[in-house]
Amino acid sequence: MNTLYIIRGLPGSGKSTLAKEIVKDYRHFEADMFHVDSNGVYKFDPSRVRDSHEWCKARVDDAMAITGNIAVSNTFTQRWEYQPYIDMADKYGWDVHVIESKGEWGSIHNVPESVINAMRDRWEEHKTGAE
Repeated sequence: MNTLYIIRGLPGSGKSTLAKEIVKDYRHFEADMFHVDSNGVYKFDPSRVRDSHEWCKARVDDAMAITGNIAVSNTFTQRWEYQPYIDMADKYGWDVHVIESKGEWGSIHNVPESVINAMRDRWEEHKTGAE
């Protein structure tokens, strides 16, 4: 059976690192990939956050049409943010595992502490068995 790993956590919690460990033989997607230019340089554009998440969902949906396993790592502070991925997995008959990354390594994208604190304040715990 194919598996979708949803990896969620605050900026700097180790989501990407964890995804890379899990996805050695898997495909990995995250919204931040949208902000990487053709030279491999990360250039975050806050006006395109919605676009980056739509891009990520489209890549995951395309990949789910093919057999294999996938990890998607984003902050996903609340369930509604990752619910579309659970719905995609249901559509394709995939297993879903939600993993919360809780490390504190510091944001590699220089996310301000005030933004991280706002995300922490709205954090919604994942209820297991809810998929």
